[in-house]
Amino acid sequence: MLKNKKLVDALYKKAVGFETEEVTEEYQEKEGDIALIKKKVTKKTVPPDITALKMIMDNNEEKVSDMTDEELEKEKQRLLMLLKKGEEDDKKCRV
Repeated sequence: MLKNKKLVDALYKKAVGFETEEVTEEYQEKEGDIALIKKKVTKKTVPPDITALKMIMDNNEEKVSDMTDEELEKEKQRLLMLLKKGEEDDKKCRV
């Protein structure tokens, strides 16, 4: 299992997809000072990445193929809760 929290969080984010903003700023020298003349903010959607999801599944402590039906159902519910929480967090960030 992956141990580094930042790495796991980044991998999860890539696996489920996310939105981000790209900021482009243009500066110009005016009278010896540098001034911002143009700023463009673009929202981008990064789609879910199946390779990242596979990596999460492959590095899971307990292999899915070894799980019982009960364990699979419990894991399914846990993952659905995580996805729902991630979606709710995304909505809060957008507001």
